[in-house]
Amino acid sequence: MFWTLILAAAYNLLWGAGVVLLPNAGFDLMGMQRPLYPAIWQCVGMIVGVYGIGHAIAAYDPARHWPIVLVGLLGKVFGPIGFVWQAVILDALPLQFGWFLIGNDLIWWVPFGLILLDARRQSVAAGP
Repeated sequence: MFWTLILAAAYNLLWGAGVVLLPNAGFDLMGMQRPLYPAIWQCVGMIVGVYGIGHAIAAYDPARHWPIVLVGLLGKVFGPIGFVWQAVILDALPLQFGWFLIGNDLIWWVPFGLILLDARRQSVAAGP
């Protein structure tokens, strides 16, 4: 659990910093139109970086800091839901944008879910 959360922290801090410092890089790499307001995308990068700080804190005691892990998992579930809504249902976002979801969201579902299950197990074992 420690290394999973440290890896998630590092990934989110690096990805967030990259988006803040180079907001158009991912769009250029995928051949997508640059966002009209890159500052909004930079705000997303800032939020992702803050998640990284939370994951680093949670790494040292995942059972105690399970709410941080839960918030991280919820963000990683709701992000793809928002993508499906915007890209598939509303056709307001290019499908290529979905490539961002792999590293940012999808690969973390199982590890974060397992961490939360273990935190629950530890809570039950400790009793009231």
